Amino acid sequence: MTTTTATNVPKATAPAGRVRSGRGKPRGLGRHVFLTVVSVGWLIPLAWALFTSLRSYSDTAEHGYLSWPHGLSFNNFSTAFDQSGMPHFFWNSLLITVPAVLLTLLFASAVAFFVSRFDFRFNIALLMLFTAGNLLPAQVIITPLYKLYLQLPLPSFLSGSGYFYDSAFGIITIHVAYQCGFCVFVLSNYMRTIPREISEAALVDGAPVWRQYFQIILPLCRPAFAALATLESIWIYNDFFWSLILMETGDKRPVTSALAGLSGEYFTNPNLIAAGALLTCIPTLVIYLVLQRHFVGGLTIGASKS
Repeated sequence: MTTTTATNVPKATAPAGRVRSGRGKPRGLGRHVFLTVVSVGWLIPLAWALFTSLRSYSDTAEHGYLSWPHGLSFNNFSTAFDQSGMPHFFWNSLLITVPAVLLTLLFASAVAFFVSRFDFRFNIALLMLFTAGNLLPAQVIITPLYKLYLQLPLPSFLSGSGYFYDSAFGIITIHVAYQCGFCVFVLSNYMRTIPREISEAALVDGAPVWRQYFQIILPLCRPAFAALATLESIWIYNDFFWSLILMETGDKRPVTSALAGLSGEYFTNPNLIAAGALLTCIPTLVIYLVLQRHFVGGLTIGASKS
C-alpha cells in the first residue's frame, strides 16, 4: 500500500507593490466626482460673469439673462475701465497692498521666530494671543476702532486729515494688525520644523540672534513666505470693508470701491459691473500665476512627513 505524502508547496504570491485592491477604485472615483462637481460649482459664477460682461445691456434687457446672446463684444470692459477711473484706483490698491503685505510678513516672522526658537514661560500664551485676534469679526471692533481713528494724530505727510482716519497709512495699519495673527500661526509652525541644531551651530560660531533671524531662518522660510504672500496679497487687495468705513475721500479708496462708481443713483448696468469686477480680478490672477509654484510648494510642506 503506497501512501502519498503531501508536500507543502508555497503558494505563489504577487509582490506587495503589485497587489491592487478593488476597494480603491470606488473611493478614488467618488473623490474625482466630488472634486469635479466642486470645481464646476466654483467656475459657474465666473463663467456667468464673463458671459454677462460680453453682452450689451439692451440685449439682456430685451431677451433676458438666460437667453442666447445676439452679439458679444468687449465694449463693457473699455467702458468700465474709463468710466470708473480704474487706473487711479489700481494705484491706490498698490500703495496699500504692497506695504501691508511686507510689514505683515516682517512683523509676523519676528514674532514667530521668537515663540518657536526660544523656550520661556509664556511661549504658548503669546502665540495664542496673536492668533486670537483673527477670531474676532471685523464688524465687532469697527465701532471702537472708528472712534480711535478719529482721535489718533498722524503727521501731515502721512495723512491730509492729520489723523489715522481717511488715510492710506491707517488702512495699512489695520491690515497689518488684523493679518499678523494668521501669519504668526503659520510661520511659527513652519519654523518649528527647522532643526534646532542649525541655530545652535550658528550660536557656537558667534552669530547673534539678529543674524540667525535674517541670514539663516528667513531664507529657509521662503516657501512659507511665498504661500503667505499670495494669500495676504489677495485678501488685502480684495478688501472693501475697512476702506469703506475708515476712508471718507473716495479718490483715496482702493480699486474695489471703484465698482461703486459704476452704479448710478437711479440706474445700474449689471453687464458693466460684471466687466469691472473681472477687471479688478486681473492683478490677483497675475500674483497667483507668478507665485503658483511656490504657493503650492508652501501648502504641501510636511505633507509626506509621518
